[in-house]
Amino acid sequence: MDNRTILIALHHMEGIGWKTIDRLARHMPDLCEMVSLSSAEWKALGIPQTKAEALTGKLQAWLHEQAAVLLASYEQKRIGILTIYDEGYPALLKQTAQPPWVLYTRGRSELLHSPCLAVVGTRTPTVYGRQSAEQLSASLSSAGMCIVSGLARGVDSAAHEGAVKHSGSTIAVLGCSIDQVYPPENKFLYRRLTEEALVISEYPIGTKPHPGLFPQRNRIIAGLSLGVLVVEAALKSGSLITADQALEESRDVYALPGPINSPKSQGTLSLIKQGAKLVTCAGDILEEYPQLAVSPEKRSQASGIINEGTPLSSEEQLIVDLLRDKPLSIDELLALSQFTFGHLHAVLLNLLMIKRVEQLPGSVYVLC
Repeated sequence: MDNRTILIALHHMEGIGWKTIDRLARHMPDLCEMVSLSSAEWKALGIPQTKAEALTGKLQAWLHEQAAVLLASYEQKRIGILTIYDEGYPALLKQTAQPPWVLYTRGRSELLHSPCLAVVGTRTPTVYGRQSAEQLSASLSSAGMCIVSGLARGVDSAAHEGAVKHSGSTIAVLGCSIDQVYPPENKFLYRRLTEEALVISEYPIGTKPHPGLFPQRNRIIAGLSLGVLVVEAALKSGSLITADQALEESRDVYALPGPINSPKSQGTLSLIKQGAKLVTCAGDILEEYPQLAVSPEKRSQASGIINEGTPLSSEEQLIVDLLRDKPLSIDELLALSQFTFGHLHAVLLNLLMIKRVEQLPGSVYVLC
């Protein structure tokens, strides 16, 4: 019996949360002492005697009756267990104010020691937001960064997909146990990440998703990462919680600009006003980390979000086709495309960022 085994046992006990484990760990470098504490010693730790007796009884029962079976179950399901006492625990995460005591892993656990960047945003992105998340993640991953996100709908999924299509360097942090897939429509992406990248959770198997778990998940996303890129977010988006947690841990915050009249860009525009670095390509992020071993060729490739050969959306292709014959003003594009102003602005902004069109004086657009 050692600290690691005791910690895993505590982590599986109902009613024992992060704060209780923290109190015990601070006062007992050797957690094995728990099984022989007196009532007075429990009281000195601030734990009521009745709870202390129940805790000790449960711990002894778990160690003698359940430990071997449960640990074998994790192994059978190809789930790794990484505790804060293990050498393989990520150093950057360990430095945070509330590091998870235990991480459950599936996939390439070595990615926990890669230079990581979190990419987060709304669950209902625009075409511009989804494409930007995928393309930026692809460029950053190709340049050697590991993309961290939450496997949620929308921006999170696009970020994972962009990374896994290239180097596969991406980590999904779940808001439920690692043996569950949420949302269910991401089951194929989840499976691919467990095979080619990494999925992690701080929750024991059998923990179902519920709203209170996701803010806790966000602190791990921020804690693993050198910085957080927010792609699209409303003013009350959960992504801004992740950005706040990054700031609390002295991590960098980046934001992608969007149309000023889009509700889904108000959060990112607010971050930029508050000092977050405006990002239009992966190079804007990579230049902040000169210590990373990124070749000049890869840094050059990252100066644009996508290359000329990347497929465009149907809306982007329509605008490109309209501009093939001659430059057009935004009013002419509105009339010919029949888009709303906000939709056209978003499409044009993405085409500008990927260097497919150029804006001339007078809001006239021309192909690059």
